[in-house]
Amino acid sequence: MLKKTSGNKNPLIKIFIFGTISLLFGFLFVFGLINNSNGAVERYNKLIAVDKAGGDVESALNELRTYIYSHMNTELGGPNGIYPPVQLKGTYERLTQAEQQKAKQVNDNLYSEAQRFCEANGSQGFSGRNRIDCINKYVDDNGVTAEPIDDSLYKYDFVSPIWSPDLAGFSLIIFIAFLLITIYYTFVYFRIRYMVNIGK
Repeated sequence: MLKKTSGNKNPLIKIFIFGTISLLFGFLFVFGLINNSNGAVERYNKLIAVDKAGGDVESALNELRTYIYSHMNTELGGPNGIYPPVQLKGTYERLTQAEQQKAKQVNDNLYSEAQRFCEANGSQGFSGRNRIDCINKYVDDNGVTAEPIDDSLYKYDFVSPIWSPDLAGFSLIIFIAFLLITIYYTFVYFRIRYMVNIGK
C-alpha cells in the first residue's frame, strides 16, 4: 500500500516540474514573438524616416528585408492597413519630381528654340497671331512629357517564416517538448490513481 502511495506522488511532482518549465518557455516564446515584431516595426520606421529624408534607402530596405526573412512573427501591415505595407513614398515622389523637372527644362529650352525657328522661317511681316501659332505648333510637335514612373517598383511586402532559429523559435520547440512530457505524466498520474482506486 505504501508503494502505491509513493508511486502516486512521483508523477505529481514531475507534472509540477515539467508543467512549470512548459510555462516558463511558453512565456519566453511569447516574449520572443513580441520582440521580433517590435524589431520589424523599428526597422520599418527607420526605413520610412530614411526614405523621407532621402538617405541610403537601399541599405535600410535590405536591413528590414533580411530581418523579416529571418525572424518569425515579423510581417508588417494588417487587414485594415495599406497594401503592400512597405511603400517608399519619398523615393517615388523625388523620382517623379525629377522626371517632371527634366521634361520642363527640355520644354523651356524648346520654347526659345521655337522662337528662333519661327523668326528664321517666317516671311516678311511674320508677327502677332501667326507667330504665336507657329511657336505653339513647334512646341507641340517637338515637346516632351514626363515619363510616368511605375509606383509598384517602390512597394514591397515581405513574408516572415513560420519558424526561425531565434528565442521565439527555440522556446516554441522546448515548450512543445515539455508540454508533451507534462501531458504524459498527467496521464500516468491519473492512471495510477485509477489503478489504486480499483485495488482498494
